[in-house]
Amino acid sequence: MRAAALNARDMMVIAHDPIYPGDHIEDLVPCADGAGEVEEVGEGSKWKVGDRVLVHVNSWIEDTEEMLTVPEVQAKGSDKYHGTLRQYAVWDDEHLIMAPFHLTFEEIATMPACSATAVNAPPPGPMSFRPGMTILAQGTGGVSCFVIQLASAVGAKVIATSSSDDKLALAKSIGATHTINYISNPNWAVEALRLTNGKGVDHVVDVAGAETVEQSLQATKQGGLISLVGFLTESKKSDLVPSLIFGGKTARGVFNFTKSMTEEAVKIFEQHKLHPVVAKVFEWKDAKEAFKMLSQQSAVGKIVIKI
Repeated sequence: MRAAALNARDMMVIAHDPIYPGDHIEDLVPCADGAGEVEEVGEGSKWKVGDRVLVHVNSWIEDTEEMLTVPEVQAKGSDKYHGTLRQYAVWDDEHLIMAPFHLTFEEIATMPACSATAVNAPPPGPMSFRPGMTILAQGTGGVSCFVIQLASAVGAKVIATSSSDDKLALAKSIGATHTINYISNPNWAVEALRLTNGKGVDHVVDVAGAETVEQSLQATKQGGLISLVGFLTESKKSDLVPSLIFGGKTARGVFNFTKSMTEEAVKIFEQHKLHPVVAKVFEWKDAKEAFKMLSQQSAVGKIVIKI
C-alpha cells in the first residue's frame, strides 16, 4: 500500500458511533480507500508486478438488482474487515482496479469510495448526469468535489455550495458553474431557484442530511431528484411528505456502489485528465493528525495518509 484516504465513516467506525452499523473489532485496520503497487502475484492472477492499482472498497463487486445489506457489503475498514492503512495487504484479483496513469498514489487513494458514490448518486436512466442538467453539490468535501468534477466533465451545469468564498473559488476551478456561500446566504435554496430562473435544479446531492434536506427539496425542480449521500448534521424532526408528494420529487438513499461504478469514475478521470482534490497529505507518523483534521470537517477535498 502506498496511500490511504479518509472518509467520514472511518471516524465513525473508530469512535464506534452507533449511526454507522457494524460490530467493529478493536484491532481493526482503518480506512476504506487506498492505492498501491502490486509487489507479488499468485498463480493465474491477471495482475503483474508493478501495476498501480486502487482498492475497491467492499465485496459488492458485480452489478445486481438486489441491494446488499450493510453486513453483506463487507466494507473494508469496518466490522471485521481490515482496511487500507497498512504497509502490505493481500487482495483477491477482483478487488483491484487499474489506476489512472496520470495520477499520483495520493490522488489515486482518494477515488474508491467518493468517486463511486458520485457516480451512484444519479440512478441509471434519465436522471444520470448528462449535458443540460443542473446539479447542486453541497459543500466541498470528498463526494461533493467528485460530483462537481464528474458532472461538469459530462456537460452538466453545477451549482456548488460551501461555507467560504475561498472554498467556492476552488469549486469554480474544478468545474462549478455557479456558487453559493451558505453562511452569507443561509436560505441557499432561494438563491438556487434564482440561478435556475425559478425552475429549480434537476438533482441535489445532499451530503449533510437532516439540517439541509428541507432546503434540498425546495431547491429541486418539479419531478426532480434528491440523492441522500451523508448524515453529517444532527438529526431533527421534519415533515418532508408534502414537498415530495406535491412536487412529484424523489428522495433516494445512496448506499454503497459496485466495482463498475468505481471503474466508470476512473474512465472519466482518465478521459478528461482530471485530478482529484487533495486537501492535505500526511506522513505515516502523523496519522492521528489526519484523523483530527477529518473530525473538524473543514477539509476541501480528501485527506490522505502517505504509507
